[in-house]
Amino acid sequence: MVRPSWTRVSALSVGVLLVTVLTGCSLFDRSGSASYPDQQGSATPTPVGRRVSLVQRLGGDGPVRTLDVEPTGRWQCRDCAGDGVDATGALNPEQTSRLQKMLDDPALAGETDEVRRYRQLCIGALTSTLLIPPGLTITIQDCPGEPEPPVAYQVLLLLTQATPADDKG
Repeated sequence: MVRPSWTRVSALSVGVLLVTVLTGCSLFDRSGSASYPDQQGSATPTPVGRRVSLVQRLGGDGPVRTLDVEPTGRWQCRDCAGDGVDATGALNPEQTSRLQKMLDDPALAGETDEVRRYRQLCIGALTSTLLIPPGLTITIQDCPGEPEPPVAYQVLLLLTQATPADDKG
């Protein structure tokens, strides 16, 4: 049995790495947006945008509802109505476009929990938290007298009106 030399193993490893890198690079067009081959074999750009997650809880011991929305508008909701049922669907193109514009609004950075020094004021209220990568966390509590962060509140309304997630608790 002939043992492989380390140079042969290294050359093979470099070759595999090079093929992997070149294949990965071909998935992106010159604008930097990802693409995937369509049925005819040509590349179709994947929509570029931001994800958002909505986590809601009524009171301190209520069920946790989670809604994840992809940049394409596809969404997945876990325990949507607080009844243990999961659901999936998609926002329509107008809703998706409106959502992405709001998620790109620079004002969101000024509405984070950290900037507002957010703390929960009401016991037993519906608490909705928006998680917007990379690193924006905005909590809105359904509490009389609590100011609503304007852009984040519009995101919350869009998500709760367009999906089975409920903004009333």
